[in-house]
Amino acid sequence: MKKRTTIYDIANALDVTVSTVSRALSNFPGISDATKKAVIEMAAKLDYRPNKLASALKSGKTYIIGVIVPSIQAHFFASIIHSIEDELKDSGYSIIVYQSSESVAKEIKGVTTLLEAQVDGIMASLALETEDVSHFREVINQNKPLILFDRVDESLKVPSVTLNDFKAGFIAANHLIERGYKKIAFVTTSHKIKIFSERLEGYKQALKLNNLPVLEEDIILGGLSIKDGRFGISKLLRNENRPDAIIAGDDFTALGIIKKLKEVNLAPPVIGVMGFANEVFSPYVTPSLSTVDQHPNLIGKACAKLFLDMIKQNNPYDKISNIVIEPTIVDRQSTGTYLEKTV
Repeated sequence: MKKRTTIYDIANALDVTVSTVSRALSNFPGISDATKKAVIEMAAKLDYRPNKLASALKSGKTYIIGVIVPSIQAHFFASIIHSIEDELKDSGYSIIVYQSSESVAKEIKGVTTLLEAQVDGIMASLALETEDVSHFREVINQNKPLILFDRVDESLKVPSVTLNDFKAGFIAANHLIERGYKKIAFVTTSHKIKIFSERLEGYKQALKLNNLPVLEEDIILGGLSIKDGRFGISKLLRNENRPDAIIAGDDFTALGIIKKLKEVNLAPPVIGVMGFANEVFSPYVTPSLSTVDQHPNLIGKACAKLFLDMIKQNNPYDKISNIVIEPTIVDRQSTGTYLEKTV
């Protein structure tokens, strides 16, 4: 096995002190440009790679951020991760991703594992099972930046990046109303995560403002998956007065709804379907899925900015910012106009 090059090897090759090499590689003032150039060129020639562990022990910083997400399979969370990583790379930070799989037990283990890895901070979106967030307080107790995004808990007084979820539910319902639909159902999760309750309230407000009834029979609370979408629409179709449009809690649930509607010859836009998240498959479903874009790239950028702002402060929690991203509608075939579906 090839011996790892150290700063001692560079110093011997150039006949300079180890201190000179260390300062040159750190761009320390007082070292001439000629010396810096010679050290850098020799480091490249000898294939020198800094020992990050040693640097971390010396500086107290690992330049690694932990990111906890419910699922890395969802394009929404994958996009946020990519955006965070892209925004922080120029500042020298890398990320470690931990997937909770919607389990609070795995989320707790993730926090513990990342802190044991000496990460410089944690960004997290809560699992559906999470009701008690006390496990995150250890991050705060260690005076490390904690940023919550998308799914948050307001009892934790930390910076956050969220969607305007009330508006998201409102514009989803309003979009269907504008397309001529009159009886709009909602299939979403029963878990007590703020973003989902806010979307439901936005949906209800849109119906009320358009003089449409809010009926409990049209609100199905369960899970978020293709299977849950199939279950939800099957239940709704058994109603004597079935809905003519459905809002799904996410695009995977919407996909399950569309698949079931096709089986009973009621595919959109006969019954309109609206999703959330604008997943990568949404344009390629037949018919293509109308959805609410949550702008994950903007969420990721905002998380990175908050982190960089926090580490500039003496106490990362001296100033707490809560950033809200505005949702937009992506209009596709699954919410065709009422006239088009009745011709």
